[in-house]
Amino acid sequence: MATKIAVFASGSGSNFQAIQEAIVRGELDASVELVVTDKPNAFVVTRAKNFDIPVFAFSAKDYASKADYEQEIVRVLRENDVKWIVLAGYMRLIGETLLSAFPNRIVNIHPSLLPSFPGKDAIGQAMDHGVKVTGVTVHFVDEGMDTGPILAQAAVDVVVGDREATEERIHAIEHQLYTKTLKQLFENKVNIIH
Repeated sequence: MATKIAVFASGSGSNFQAIQEAIVRGELDASVELVVTDKPNAFVVTRAKNFDIPVFAFSAKDYASKADYEQEIVRVLRENDVKWIVLAGYMRLIGETLLSAFPNRIVNIHPSLLPSFPGKDAIGQAMDHGVKVTGVTVHFVDEGMDTGPILAQAAVDVVVGDREATEERIHAIEHQLYTKTLKQLFENKVNIIH
């Protein structure tokens, strides 16, 4: 029985695309029931439509509070029988409403070796600090900014002075690591690193 998931994204959706392609190839026993985005014009919407996957797009400013829009998201997720939330470039902190509705069922991918460089522009942070190695982390989501228990990590060599090349390396690793970790998670074969 395929695990029913929702993918949350705010941008181009390359990690969503990699997950969906792994599902199509039979490498991941899951079903993306819904794509959720806080950016109605984001390219992830086009990607979702290309796979005939429904999209719930919202604008936070249309709601009185985070709790209000998260309550609406929870309602839509429950209507679609979603069991796991997979964050893939979703640029909003998850609040108490979603965390309590999906306890230990929300995962995120972050482009650094956490706990180093949490938050926005982790690649830029790493390059500004002059590190030679950065990486990718898959972790459970808690109330903090990229602070939840770590499920998997992979190191990526920085291409000194070339952000674009570094980003390409990171995305290539993200697409492999996320699918592999989700597969282990859905099969109950994952160990929390810390």
